Amino acid sequence: MEYISVSEFASLHGLSERTVRNYCATGKIEGAFLTGKTWNIPMDAVLPVRGQTRVTPLLAALREQKQMRLTGGIYHRTQIDLTYNSNHIEGSRLTHDQTRYIFETNTIGITDESVNVDDIIETCNHFRCIDTVIDRAEERLSEAFIKSLHLMLKSGTSDSRHEWFAVGEYKRLPNEVGGTETTPPDEVAQAMKAMLREYHAKRNKTLEDIVDLHHLFERIHPFQDGNGRVGRLIMFKECLAHGHVPFIITDELKMFYYRGLQHWPHIKGYLMDTCLTAQDNYKALLDYFKIKYR
Repeated sequence: MEYISVSEFASLHGLSERTVRNYCATGKIEGAFLTGKTWNIPMDAVLPVRGQTRVTPLLAALREQKQMRLTGGIYHRTQIDLTYNSNHIEGSRLTHDQTRYIFETNTIGITDESVNVDDIIETCNHFRCIDTVIDRAEERLSEAFIKSLHLMLKSGTSDSRHEWFAVGEYKRLPNEVGGTETTPPDEVAQAMKAMLREYHAKRNKTLEDIVDLHHLFERIHPFQDGNGRVGRLIMFKECLAHGHVPFIITDELKMFYYRGLQHWPHIKGYLMDTCLTAQDNYKALLDYFKIKYR
């Protein structure tokens, strides 16, 4: 087990050192212990949930059906639709039926075409990411949580075999998205801290706040690859955390989604309209499964 200091944990999660010491002293960080007057905190310690968060009927259903491994419900549908669409937007060639088959049977099934192994691995990894989002929905969003999603998504892929790729860590090489420059590698950590600080300063997170967070994340593009999928997972998590109906950007909405991200700084309506359309589609699913929402 690797341990870190109070200051390192505070920096990682965007908290004050005083808050972290209080968490340790009250037993809210599992595995933390004192050596003299110094707290030692497990590197993979989970951040305590602040305050009382009401679990919505949707989040309750997702957790219950996840535990039951229920097929044919909202959890089953969310896993398949979110994974298929988010991966397909990024170039995966797996079909919706193949994605469903992998989730249901843990096999690829019979196919007449060659299948990219990375597509299969990332599909399985994405299922795990969604489980993590459901399990830790109310947890305060942090750099550590975001990095853990990237590590989970890209582990075992061909990318992960390259040291320069830095799975689970911020990018080491400059990258771009859609021909647009992103934040340079040596400025990413500072930009991510500023993004989260600005986001957490908003007491009641609106849907527009969450979409704005997504735009900032994609503009920074903190990882070498996988930014779109991690960013959409974060949006889904934050909607669950703050009582908003989450949504899935489908492949059919992809071009509207890209346009919305590009024009967000001066025309917010494009991306908001796309997200609201996706939200209406998810609401139709909730209506079908008779899950209440506000």
